Amino acid sequence: MDSVEDDKARVAEAKETPPKKKAKPRKHAPAKIIKLPDAGAVPLAKPAVPAGKGAGIGVPVEPVEQEPLAGTKPEPKGKKLTRKERKKKGVPPAEEEKLKPKRKSFKRREIIEGGDLYDRGRTRGRKKLKGTRPQRGGAKTQITTPKAIKRKIRMDESISVAELAKRMGVKASEIIARLMELGVMATMNQQVDFESAAIVASEFGYEVERASATEEELLRLDVEDEDSGNLVKRPPVITIMGHVDHGKTSLLDVIRESRITEGEAGGITQHIGAYKVDTPNGEIVFLDTPGHEAFTAMRARGASVTDIVILVVAADDGVMPQTIEAINHAKAADVPIVVAVNKIDKDGADPERVKREISEHGLIPEDWGGDTMFVNVSAKQKIGIDELLDAVLLQAELLELKANPDKKARGIVIESRIDPGMGPVATVLVKEGTLVVGDAIVCGVHYGKVRSMLDDKGSPIDKAGPSMPVKIMGLAGVVAAGDELVAVDDEKSAKSVSQRRLQKQRAQELAKRESISLENFFEKMQTDEVKSLNVIIKADVKGSCEAIEDSLKKFSSDEVKIEVVHSAPGTIIESDVSLASASNAIILGFNVRPSSKVRAMAKEEQVDIRTYDVIYDLLDDIKMAVAGMMESRYEEDVLGRAEVRELFVIPKKGTVAGSFVLEGKIERGQNARILRDGVVIYNGKIGSLRRFKDDAREVASGYECGIGIENYNDIKIGDIIECYTVREIRPEL
Repeated sequence: MDSVEDDKARVAEAKETPPKKKAKPRKHAPAKIIKLPDAGAVPLAKPAVPAGKGAGIGVPVEPVEQEPLAGTKPEPKGKKLTRKERKKKGVPPAEEEKLKPKRKSFKRREIIEGGDLYDRGRTRGRKKLKGTRPQRGGAKTQITTPKAIKRKIRMDESISVAELAKRMGVKASEIIARLMELGVMATMNQQVDFESAAIVASEFGYEVERASATEEELLRLDVEDEDSGNLVKRPPVITIMGHVDHGKTSLLDVIRESRITEGEAGGITQHIGAYKVDTPNGEIVFLDTPGHEAFTAMRARGASVTDIVILVVAADDGVMPQTIEAINHAKAADVPIVVAVNKIDKDGADPERVKREISEHGLIPEDWGGDTMFVNVSAKQKIGIDELLDAVLLQAELLELKANPDKKARGIVIESRIDPGMGPVATVLVKEGTLVVGDAIVCGVHYGKVRSMLDDKGSPIDKAGPSMPVKIMGLAGVVAAGDELVAVDDEKSAKSVSQRRLQKQRAQELAKRESISLENFFEKMQTDEVKSLNVIIKADVKGSCEAIEDSLKKFSSDEVKIEVVHSAPGTIIESDVSLASASNAIILGFNVRPSSKVRAMAKEEQVDIRTYDVIYDLLDDIKMAVAGMMESRYEEDVLGRAEVRELFVIPKKGTVAGSFVLEGKIERGQNARILRDGVVIYNGKIGSLRRFKDDAREVASGYECGIGIENYNDIKIGDIIECYTVREIRPEL
């Protein structure tokens, strides 16, 4: 009894003095052990005394299943309860189990078997894992590979392997491997077509679209017919074409009542001029194209943007090479032709001969039953000008030229250049719509915003309607003559189209690079033996640069190649001199002049700068330079042959061959070769030639003579002595 009372006193004392709080690892709430049969024993679930303080206190209710208090003896090693059994019986975990880290064995198992790396909540409780094991092989791949997402790539007709890999975010080697599976051998920088790129991209979860469709959407290309209610009459665009010096520009002078020809160097039109002329019967837009053969591309461009061609033919010269070429350009563009027979006031003028010669090229005069109008004019005497304008306006009436001025503007670039004060300037002929200052435009690979416009007389204007030539400022760079100019909704759209075109242009240039093969390997090995003339071309307008470049290409040959290092409109600047010095090139300036500072720099760098006003002089100088670089050709002329029939040995003179001249003649001092049984055994010169005892300068066929060969005495009877000369032939272009 005393022991029971002592126990009750200790329990009461434990209630009055609560135990010290101790940090508990993790979350093990004491609610897990409230499964005792007696409700009064609940307070005993908490340890009355911290571990390590004397003997433990037991509860007198079923002491066998009562949780031992702290400080009691640990269970024997062999009879340790599992966690599941402890939880089932309501027994709290031992103190040492609370402090040690949990599930170390499971973590090792997880790493070894490659379980789910993302599900960390699995460390709490094992009921859900009962009877399951982590899967090997395919399950690991399914976890680490993200789900494929269909994305789109815009491309043109071709794309490089490196660019395709960059857009998809994969390695180029993987794309090359996929292409090899398709039977396509390609390197990183090679182009693949749209179909192959689409197949490869689909394997990586991408779809490929053609970028051209997007470009058409941005430019809003109208393919449907215009509503006739929106169309208004527009002025005709007339191109004056013909042979050089046949009076094209002089004829336009009379029509405009100006003096254009005096401003052109040598009286020759160097580039296309666009002018608007007011006549009593309406407005006419004129394009004056060059007649020199170097400007073939410019004439073709003029024919492509025109409505009617005025073919100027001199009555005294008749049909010339550029006349025929102009006729072919007009026919190719399907443009009607009005023939102006000029210079009828000159002596020797024969308009009827002109009709006969032109009719041979398919242009039959109206008075001969054809449909081609012929007008006799004289620009100098101002004869027949009104009749020519009436014929042009009559032809324009038949064509019914109309356009919609309310659309977004579209036009063709006639010329482009860099102005020192205004930057890139483009001469544009508006084909349809109305171009307004402030419009966002795209032209070729460049884009911009129209900052200002000038008409053909140099006056600033705010808008330009159909068939109106204007000069515009605001493009980012110098565009190519012949490019189409299109007005778009905003500058962002213009930039998008420009970047896409630039990317396509670079891809095309990359595709042009010739890959080496067995066929051209030997040719490439010998390219070091080919001489080259490097040139830099600077001209006033882009069209002149193109014309000069095309003409220089004609001078290239197997021995000498002309390499155009750089070609651009604008004056000659310091960077051109630096480039010429680095590439060992000469600078050709056409209608431009370098400043004194640039000339001083060129003199210091020893760079040759040549400037010209007339294209004849430029081409002649280049032709002479190329011919000087080409090696001369040598031709051999056989003078005669003689047969050795006797040998004479003369002291201090050597062997003299007594010979009979079979054909031709033998001359002293000329080259000679000795043939024995048809094989050349020696080449030298004829040192002495005698006829009996007298020296002779030459001996004709059918005569005997004595021939001495310089530095050679091993002559035998029966040998043939062949006398010949060598001529040097200078190359000509």
